[in-house]
Amino acid sequence: MRYLAARPRTEREMLDYLDEKGFGEYEVDSTVERLRELGYVDDAAYAKNFVSSRLRSKPISKAHLWRQLLQHKLDKELIEQALQGVDDETELENARQVAKKYARQFLALDKSERKKRVSARLQGRGFSFYAISHAIALLEDESGEGFDETDFDA
Repeated sequence: MRYLAARPRTEREMLDYLDEKGFGEYEVDSTVERLRELGYVDDAAYAKNFVSSRLRSKPISKAHLWRQLLQHKLDKELIEQALQGVDDETELENARQVAKKYARQFLALDKSERKKRVSARLQGRGFSFYAISHAIALLEDESGEGFDETDFDA
């Protein structure tokens, strides 16, 4: 119970934890089954809460969320269901926010180098080519020239 109290866990994480503690297969399976029945382990709720929590804390790509959920050993169907709430509009807005942050960091560079570096950072964060080009185009439209320091006033 202390393991569960620290933070929510997936079914797979519980299975692995109990297995590492040396419990037999029957004890591990029956314990996880009982935890599921009591609602202490719920992979669908875990995935949904994980996605909403990450989206509230900082802008992130759908692909990055997918990888993070996969690391928690969740079923691919559950991941798909949890990510249904991340629509294209959310993805594009997140890409724009991240692009704005990085463009601000690279203000000292010329426009072409700044675009290249911002694009690379967005790509590294899992954003699609479409989301990256859309975010850069929005920043250029906002400034009139593209990545002007006036875009980044607080």
